[in-house]
Amino acid sequence: MTAFVLLANGFEDIEAVAPIDILRRGGVDVKTVSITDSTDVESSHGIPMKADTTISKADFANGDALILPGGYPGYKNLGESAEVGKVLKSFYEKGKLVGAICAAPTVLAANGVAEGATVTCHSCAVETMEPRYNYVGGDVVCDRNLITAVGAGLSIDFGLELLAALTNEATVEKVKKGMELALS
Repeated sequence: MTAFVLLANGFEDIEAVAPIDILRRGGVDVKTVSITDSTDVESSHGIPMKADTTISKADFANGDALILPGGYPGYKNLGESAEVGKVLKSFYEKGKLVGAICAAPTVLAANGVAEGATVTCHSCAVETMEPRYNYVGGDVVCDRNLITAVGAGLSIDFGLELLAALTNEATVEKVKKGMELALS
């Protein structure tokens, strides 16, 4: 399994890093992709990160999942990128997993992807999502090959849902145990 995490300048730190960490713990090959021509990307809180590759050099052909972190202005930068729109449409239309957290579901709306799907998102993005999407709120929402989550505080839950969709329950339980999340 291969997952691509698209990183735009201004991405929300935990919304990118928590899913990357969880997926890698679960054996998923995760590739971070800068949406610019530089592999250097800076988070919304000023943390520098070096992506594995750039969107112009990435080979998305064998990807199983595409993940869009939120964060400001990261989600706006994702939504304004024609290259991101092209990759996003391709993944969704081929039935591959698409994940978007916080305000990143607006990238779907900006590209006319998954209209009518049931979603959640950050409160700042609800008006953008309605009425073309079935906004239901909630923490993490799965609708076919789309997983959306409300925001930074749900980054671990979002990552676990992505892992469940890409692997199996045994792998999710193993990762949760290793992270001390399954101690009840």
